[in-house]
Amino acid sequence: MDKDGESCYTEVVLLGRRLLREYDRSNPNMKTAKQEVARLLETIPDDSTFEDIQYHIYVREKIEHGLKDIREGRVLSQKEVEKRLSKWL
Repeated sequence: MDKDGESCYTEVVLLGRRLLREYDRSNPNMKTAKQEVARLLETIPDDSTFEDIQYHIYVREKIEHGLKDIREGRVLSQKEVEKRLSKWL
């Protein structure tokens, strides 16, 4: 990886860790899934369809999985991502 790529990767990892710390501080009492969905329902428009609600829950779940991966150190370097994507591009 070149110096710029390594620097970018380091910045992204540091940013991810900072965002994770901020998220954890803003949610000190982790709620149950049911509580999270109830909170989510309060934030979406009243005229939301079932499909809209399912999408919001899906996105929230994916974000939670990503945060868990970061917490547990399951991240990839820029070089590894490029290597994996090169098979598709």
